[in-house]
Order: sequence, then C-alpha cells, then structure tokens
Amino acid sequence: MDDAGSESTAVPLDLLLQITDGFSEERKLGSGSFGEVYLGVHPDGQKIAVKKIYDMPGVDEEQFHNEFKNLARLQHRNIVRLVGYCHHIQEVPAMYEGKLVLAEKIHRALCLEYMSNGSLEKYISDECDKYDWHTGYGIIKGICQGLKYLHTKLEPPIYHLDLKPANILLDENMVPRIADFGISRLFGDERTRATKSTLGTQ
Repeated sequence: MDDAGSESTAVPLDLLLQITDGFSEERKLGSGSFGEVYLGVHPDGQKIAVKKIYDMPGVDEEQFHNEFKNLARLQHRNIVRLVGYCHHIQEVPAMYEGKLVLAEKIHRALCLEYMSNGSLEKYISDECDKYDWHTGYGIIKGICQGLKYLHTKLEPPIYHLDLKPANILLDENMVPRIADFGISRLFGDERTRATKSTLGTQ
C-alpha cells in the first residue's frame, strides 16, 4: 500500500476478496450508512480495513474518482488515512423484458489504515475503566483537532454529517482518528440532504 503523503492506489477486486476471505462474516468489523467494513490481512501480515460501499444508484463515476483523489490527500494525525480504493465493473447475466442480457455490476470499496483499538463507542460506558483521565482528554482534544482540520484547513471544507463514537477510531496508542467522513459528498446534494435526515444516525 501507499506511504503517507502519496495518492491512494487502485486495488483489484480479486485482491480484496483474497485478503478478506471473500468479505466473510468472520472478517466483518462493522457497518455504517454507506457500507460494511471488513478486516483485510495481506500475506505479509499487514492489516487494513476494507469498506465495501453499498450499491447505490446515481453515483457519478467521474465524481467518484475525483473525490477519492481528494480524500487520499488528507494528512492529519486525527484523520483515518485512505490507502487505496477499488472500482471494478463486472458484467453479470440478468433478465430484462423476458430476455437474458449482460448487465454491469459496479463494486466500490475503500482501503483504510487499520485501527487496532476499534471505535470509541466501546470505551464510553459508565462501566468502562480502560483508560485514565489523561487519555480521555487526549481523545477529546484529538477529535477537536481533526474537525478543525476538516472545517478550516481545507477548501472547500469537508463536513462529517454523522460524527458519533462509532466513527471515532483508536490506534494502538489510543490516539483518536475520525473515520467515515466525506462519503456523503460522493452522492451529490440530494444524497447529502438524505444523509442529514435519514442515512445519518442520531
């Protein structure tokens, strides 16, 4: 995969199927408004998170490519890094007006750096005693710094629209990284409005 600071690489669907065991349930890490996330393990042991985007009609293909080039350039210690993407068009048989025809099925996925401590969601219950006050303060500060970067350092700015504990991931040192942001921009104004009302969670 790419080093930090470089543009993300196109990843073949066959490779993603290989490293996720065919997007198996055993490799599933979670799901969100726009897709399901799986653990991908390369033969050398390197781990990545693979977000398989739901098949959503109306996505402009040129916009898809341009937007992910932009997302790949984001570099901040409190933003999950995009390291690759998959955009694969497959011809599959389908019935149309009583005839068997070939139809296009588009597979889209994001490859992200893997955060070993999972999401903040599992650390914020009253019963949780897995971190001290200093660590908690660092998590809050890191989230604020990540949001400031997205809102004030980018032109145009990126707004998350669905910030919640499940979208704050923690690395091995409990450093927070905002994930699952900017995806709504891919689906245009109509999709963005839908995200604010129905796809976005409370």
